[in-house]
Amino acid sequence: MDNKTLTNTLVERGILESETAQKLLRDASLNNTSVESLLYTNRIVNEVDVAKAKSELLKVPYKEVRVENISSELLRFIPEETSRSYSVIPLSKTDRMLVVGMVYPDDVNAQNALRYIAKQLEVSLGVYLITPSVVEGVLRLYSPYQNEVTNALRSFGGVKDQPLNNNQRIVKLEEGGVSEDAPIIRIVASTLKEAVAEHASDIHLEPQKNRMRIRFRIDGVLREVSSVPPKLHQPIISRIKIMSNLKIDENRIPQDGRFRTVLMGRDIDFRVSSFPTPLGEKIALRVLDPTVGLKGLDALGLMPHNVRILETALARPYGLILITGPTGSGKTTTIYSILQKLNNEGINIVSLEDPVEYFVESINQSQVRPEIGYDFISGLRQILRQDPDVVMVGEIRDKETASLVVHAALTGHIVISTLHTNDAIGVIPRLIDMGIEPFLVPSALNLMVAQRLVPRLCDECKKEEVAHDDVQDIIKKSITSLPQAVRSDVIAKYKEPYRVFQSEGCKSCNNKGSRGRVAIFEMLSMTRELGAMVNEKLTGAKLLDEVKRQGMVMLRDDGIIKALAGLVPIEEVLRETTES
Repeated sequence: MDNKTLTNTLVERGILESETAQKLLRDASLNNTSVESLLYTNRIVNEVDVAKAKSELLKVPYKEVRVENISSELLRFIPEETSRSYSVIPLSKTDRMLVVGMVYPDDVNAQNALRYIAKQLEVSLGVYLITPSVVEGVLRLYSPYQNEVTNALRSFGGVKDQPLNNNQRIVKLEEGGVSEDAPIIRIVASTLKEAVAEHASDIHLEPQKNRMRIRFRIDGVLREVSSVPPKLHQPIISRIKIMSNLKIDENRIPQDGRFRTVLMGRDIDFRVSSFPTPLGEKIALRVLDPTVGLKGLDALGLMPHNVRILETALARPYGLILITGPTGSGKTTTIYSILQKLNNEGINIVSLEDPVEYFVESINQSQVRPEIGYDFISGLRQILRQDPDVVMVGEIRDKETASLVVHAALTGHIVISTLHTNDAIGVIPRLIDMGIEPFLVPSALNLMVAQRLVPRLCDECKKEEVAHDDVQDIIKKSITSLPQAVRSDVIAKYKEPYRVFQSEGCKSCNNKGSRGRVAIFEMLSMTRELGAMVNEKLTGAKLLDEVKRQGMVMLRDDGIIKALAGLVPIEEVLRETTES
């Protein structure tokens, strides 16, 4: 479907804002992809709204599908690879007709594949338009993860479970022959595949006394998904260490490695860390899926107010932009989004990371290796000899790194990095505490961004309700504290009594009530007034006065606005933020 036709339709229906539509068209053109793909991948709008709009445009009826109604007998009519490649699933089958659901019914290749299947079955074809989340759910039915592990374990027959102990010997996969290797390989492959399908950010393989526990971190929360007998712990660990080029005969010290594989038609990187415990080695794998971690600015959840602040900072020819927040708050995703915004043929972007999480085309990325003397300090000195326009430094950890970063910002470079503080206001005191002279801070620093991640409510099962009295008071106070322009917009959209949303969980979200996470932000710009405060004597009271004068939307306020819009649960916003 033509990108412009779809965006125009969505704008006319009020599903998409005009400004966002224009950005999507530009991004689709630059990345040689479709607007529809960007909408689904980045979850910018409700996928059902997109599907219904497309249904009318293509004259293909939309159908709401319940995954639990798709039987295993039905799945055999369309091969898994066909389903995965063309986003198509079987819905029903009679003697004369095969009815299918398609995300992209206008895809010629998908049409040809289905015609071939229908010809083989000697039936006619019926087509409905469906959403990508339905396809994702059905794909999990083709090869359920736990069944894969169970079937692999059966191959070991009479293996007796023995508790792990401190003297557990390393078992190389080559020992025991092919018959013992195959189940281990299947268990590891199925675990990796399931983690990607579930959008897990991390996989933990943890030795326990009577088993090895397998846990996934999904939407920031660890959840046990399987366990295997302790006898298999070492072969599985060895398999992963071989894949990531680690020393399989070394289990006394931690090791770090990495490997890449193709899963579900895309390149997935796995960052591997081993850690010795009394019961054996624990392995943690970070899942680096570019479709999850590489997002455009539109997909970050930035309010228009904050978008303008960020774009103003990026338009400046030099200066330091610092992203702050605790570990796991999405800082790296935000930085990569900014880099992709800046990435074009006329800009030389050089990064120094520990480690490189996502490989981005046209960005010169380098990984520090402290063990051989190549750390942030030495790397930064080399970067400045590479004629950079934009420098990205993974993290400011010490006084010398902070000094070099500030120097780079003062000598005509845009510098983007992360810092550990609780909020945007804490950035300036933190830099001064790290030894940066106060008179240098206003000249070097452009923008301070703080962020947190909160669960995104499932669109399929969220329900609107009137907020409790105490929450009503919190919302009122938050709206009152907003800057005038933002407050007017919020008051126009949301009326008292204020309504929020809750999700009980459904099949679509695996009964979690949430699907993915959304960032909440606060942004503080360096202004002439703020610079004067830094040069005189910065106090907490003066800083808060400047924050109010700038009209900064605080973390909690940003989260409350998103809660009123039905994006996130209000309880999670209140838990992750403090009262301003």
